[in-house]
Amino acid sequence: MEDLPAGDWVVDCARSRVGFSLKHMLMSTVKGSFHDFAGTLSVSDGAAQAVGSVEVASLDTGERIRDEHVLSSADFFDLTSHPQISFRSTRVELDGRRLQVIGPLSIRGNSHELQLEGQIERVAPEPGVGMRVEISLRAEIERSDFGLVWNQALDTGGLLLGSKVKITLEIVALNATASGA
Repeated sequence: MEDLPAGDWVVDCARSRVGFSLKHMLMSTVKGSFHDFAGTLSVSDGAAQAVGSVEVASLDTGERIRDEHVLSSADFFDLTSHPQISFRSTRVELDGRRLQVIGPLSIRGNSHELQLEGQIERVAPEPGVGMRVEISLRAEIERSDFGLVWNQALDTGGLLLGSKVKITLEIVALNATASGA
């Protein structure tokens, strides 16, 4: 990979963010994040693979009652049966600093190809560790592809929840074996 030294990069969860947003009642947007996640990026011989997982129980939309319902209900995440969301890339393409990561995303036992678009924001030495990379990625999914089909008609027309979910990843990953050249 052109600007990314070879090696195994591990996501620094304390400085990274896994977020999402979707339309609510046609006009507002619900934003949320997951606080417990893990990921790696392995780079060798000009190729890369990204792997990540999210603990569904770490969902946070800022409204506890809504979060409890979304986590426990069979209409949504059904946490007891599906505690994790996972991703494993089948292809990573880098063009300069522009990045495309493609592979199956699995939610509630349903897998569909996800295409994340973004860029490498920065590669820099990380004191006491080795190197740090900062990556931003975006994607959009259809809730129904993953069995998240519950909705409710509004009296004013339309549906309570939007069908599309925007995913945002702000990733900081560390590599103890890479050196800043």
